[in-house]
Amino acid sequence: MNNPLLEPFDEAPFSKIKNEHFKPAFLQAIADAKKEIDEIVNNPAPPTFQNTLEALEFSGQQLDRISSIFFNLNSAETNEEIQKIAQEVSPLLSEFSNDITLNEALFERIKTVYEQRDSLDLTKEQRTLLEKKYKNFSRNGANLNDEGKKRLREIDAELSKLKLTFGENVLAETNKYEMWLTDEKDLEGLPEGAKEAAAQLAESKGKKGWLITLDYPSYIPFMKYAKNRELRKELSLAFGSKGFHNDELDNQEIVKQIVNLRHERANLLGYKTHAHFVLEERMAETPEKVMDFLNELLEKAKPAAEREFAELEAFAKKLDNIDRLEKWDSAYYSEKLKQKLFNLDDEKLKPYFKLENVINGVFKVAEKLFGLTFKEVDHVDKYHEEVKTFEVYENDNFISLFYADFHPRPGKRGGAWMTSYKPQYILGGKNNRPHISNVCNFTKPTGSKPSLLTFNEVTTLFHEFGHALHGMLANTTYPSLSGTSVYWDFVELPSQVMENWCYEKEALELFAHHYETGELIPMELVEKIKESATFQEGMATVRQLSFGLLDMAWHGKDPSKIKDVKAYETQAFESTNLFPETPETCMSTSFSHIFQGGYSSGYYSYKWAEVLDADAFAYFKENGVFNKMVANKFKEHILSKGGTENPMELYKRFRGAEPSIDALLERAGLLKDQPHS
Repeated sequence: MNNPLLEPFDEAPFSKIKNEHFKPAFLQAIADAKKEIDEIVNNPAPPTFQNTLEALEFSGQQLDRISSIFFNLNSAETNEEIQKIAQEVSPLLSEFSNDITLNEALFERIKTVYEQRDSLDLTKEQRTLLEKKYKNFSRNGANLNDEGKKRLREIDAELSKLKLTFGENVLAETNKYEMWLTDEKDLEGLPEGAKEAAAQLAESKGKKGWLITLDYPSYIPFMKYAKNRELRKELSLAFGSKGFHNDELDNQEIVKQIVNLRHERANLLGYKTHAHFVLEERMAETPEKVMDFLNELLEKAKPAAEREFAELEAFAKKLDNIDRLEKWDSAYYSEKLKQKLFNLDDEKLKPYFKLENVINGVFKVAEKLFGLTFKEVDHVDKYHEEVKTFEVYENDNFISLFYADFHPRPGKRGGAWMTSYKPQYILGGKNNRPHISNVCNFTKPTGSKPSLLTFNEVTTLFHEFGHALHGMLANTTYPSLSGTSVYWDFVELPSQVMENWCYEKEALELFAHHYETGELIPMELVEKIKESATFQEGMATVRQLSFGLLDMAWHGKDPSKIKDVKAYETQAFESTNLFPETPETCMSTSFSHIFQGGYSSGYYSYKWAEVLDADAFAYFKENGVFNKMVANKFKEHILSKGGTENPMELYKRFRGAEPSIDALLERAGLLKDQPHS
């Protein structure tokens, strides 16, 4: 059988790939990569940077490409067959990864070069690669005895399967739930566009009436606008209890197994906890520093959050005689209060944010800042007809291929993310350019309306595009140091800084035009967007900190005594609670970021990166939001450098100093709550 994954390709050959191609391709690519490792190990010449480190860095490239295609499809366009293959190949990939890091002869060669590093004439990037590879081996069991290595392999194989099962359960729970409404008065308060989308969804399932699901574009408008409190409660509890029903899709035992295996793994490698292991390779360095950081922010945000909550509770009491504000009331009354205070309704904004216009807008912002141009092309193979493809140029030089996939589908997990199908690297004098993808879940067009985004969706698009720019503008020699391959608490800087342009008049003028009349968004609306940007910022900050604290509770302590997932979570949330407890819900059982994605011991990094992004954007504001000098410095020192140097050094080179937390507090409107010393 001809296997397109085993033939040379530059662009992913999606239309030629069948599910049955994947497993044979993985097996062959693993075997080929093993041969490349054997050649490095059996090289009779003494170990050098070139014949050991560089050779290792560029080995297994075909396996990497196959993996990126397969696992991206498992997130964006999966089915039962792909999920079954994922369960079969994940342990094989864990095993192969361990075959490398636990290969004594290979580690000896790396160690030899590492011990000579001060006498070698290495560039900064080469030295970083050497140090990272050496650390990667020592941090992943190279110094263990045979028994320890065997146990490490068992743990890694088990973890790879558990993480997949966790994610599959969350997706199945999301797809399983439907709220089918047949009485139009149950939709009271819902905007026309949301009603039309719900009717369209019902029709697509052969039902009359309206269908509400747990996908964000369906769930969020209902929670925000639906007057029927009982239905909001039903939907909220369904959303909050994914993986928490004591049935075949339950994730409670899986959560306990994952945290215990991670803890055992960390102990095996000589670390106190999983968080100690992870944070050694982060800007934050230690769990103690992370906890200090989260608690310092909590101390500053909590007074504002409590005041905002009291204000919201009083408002709900006055408006609808609500005695006790519950979680399912939050979005509804917050939206009503926001409309009252700022006369700003998301529905009034949506006509100015047609998806295609926002895409063009983010492209224009990238052009003004970094000199990039985007050309939509139809000759690139795609995995789904909804995917758009673009070639990206800088001064007529091809920079990157860009895939964009914007709407929910049954085979696509929720949320929004950036990923890559091919990294950037330089080999044999040729600069191989990257293939980058953004995947989101925005409101679909309906029969009468195009896809109109909420302002929150606009900022999400800019956020993911910031990650994409980090990938596109990469300019490093080695793929493992390229683009977003940086410390995890640095990776959110390019994405979060991009969100700031959504609030700037000069940027909004580029794309915020009414989809029917072409009228530019009125500047008083822009002012209101800016004014309302800090609305309930205390509550939003405390909510975000609660997730970081939950992550650290799971990963910064010995979890072996934890019996009850819900009780443990409740305890972790104690310092951040504003709303009454809901016994029916559990966040941990669907907290995919930390149990399926790569954020374990890293959820704090969103807030950490906000400190960086507020400080970085303050520099733009001082000089003009489209200032070329600042943009060039950002491109040169942050976006193009990937993980080639310590991120704080890169940041200081861009900004001239370390970041200050004050820029974040000021932007969030939290400084006014601080006592003056």
